[in-house]
Amino acid sequence: MKSQIADAFTDFFYEYETPRQVLVRNGKVGVVCRLIQLLVLAYIIGWVFIYERGYQSTDIAVSSVFTKMKGVGYTAGINRSEGVWDVAESVFPPQGDASFVVMTNYIITEGQKIGKCPELQGKHSCSSNSDCKGGTFKRMGDGQMTGVCVNATMTCEVLAWCPLEDDHDIPDPALLMSAENYTLFIKNSVTFPIFDVSRSNLVEGIDNNYIRKCLYEPNDAPLCPIFRLGDIVKLSGFNFETIARLGGAIGIVVDWTCNLDFDVKHCKPKYSFHGLYGNADETDKAKASVGYNFRYAKHFLEDKIQKRTLHKVFGIRLDVIVHSLARKFDIIPTLTAIGSGVGIFGVATVVCDLVLLYLVPKREFYHNMKFKQTDTFVPEPESEACSTETELPNQ
Repeated sequence: MKSQIADAFTDFFYEYETPRQVLVRNGKVGVVCRLIQLLVLAYIIGWVFIYERGYQSTDIAVSSVFTKMKGVGYTAGINRSEGVWDVAESVFPPQGDASFVVMTNYIITEGQKIGKCPELQGKHSCSSNSDCKGGTFKRMGDGQMTGVCVNATMTCEVLAWCPLEDDHDIPDPALLMSAENYTLFIKNSVTFPIFDVSRSNLVEGIDNNYIRKCLYEPNDAPLCPIFRLGDIVKLSGFNFETIARLGGAIGIVVDWTCNLDFDVKHCKPKYSFHGLYGNADETDKAKASVGYNFRYAKHFLEDKIQKRTLHKVFGIRLDVIVHSLARKFDIIPTLTAIGSGVGIFGVATVVCDLVLLYLVPKREFYHNMKFKQTDTFVPEPESEACSTETELPNQ
């Protein structure tokens, strides 16, 4: 028993098995094999290591965004009262969020109070009181119907904030010339927790003196965190006058794509601007939900009666979107990429074996050279004791 265990131990640790290889001298097959290996090598080096950087591990940052808009808007003109609008009245919310709206146009309905008034002409027309069922609502109505059809307008009377808002005729942008010169300050901080690296878009060289006089420009000042609203609209591919009238949305992308194999000071943001909706084609009223708008109200008391001023705001919605990806050399993904590449090299052997065994004229010869066949039944040799007899001498 000990001898068998010792023999097994010796066979396991002191022997090495290698597959049998056959050297085939065939020019066509050899060229095919080398071409496949060359393609695999180009894929591993070019795609896996250079383009995809398979030798590096990756991390996505935890991000924080702070924004501040500055500027003063002025209104004057036909059907407009003269006024001054600062960011507290024309930016919603006023400060700080990564997503906000800059007002560029508006419709004001003043002195509304709760009461009964007819729907606007052309909206929910009626010919008798039976067309205005009391206590019910129309899907696009402005309030609860009272059951009365008003003869003067031939529309249903509703319980609502009166007078009703008339937003059929959208005026030209009142804040066009001034809002275009608003400036936006973006402060963004990112942290890559796996690599323990923190960065801010106020990188080296961006100090208070530089910020006071700089303005973002893709070529001359690509790292300046101060942006002019008119430039943002232009770089996003929109026309300011068009988007200012009905509103729209623009995405500001802060891209942190960093290679941390180099000094961390080379990890800097890149800004890009993308128009989400609000192009010139959307001025067609036949389209659904054109532009961007919302409403808000300012309430007040007048002669002890609760009233409000309703604002329908058209504006440019700005969304600051942070995209981050950091890479750094790591031995684990490197070995994984190398191992997968070595495994892919086996494709050349498989393809060439298929060609040799099934396509070439001498495939039977190659088959016999590659595979060694044995019979499944091997007869046992006869015992010598059974094949000879020994006679004993007589006593």
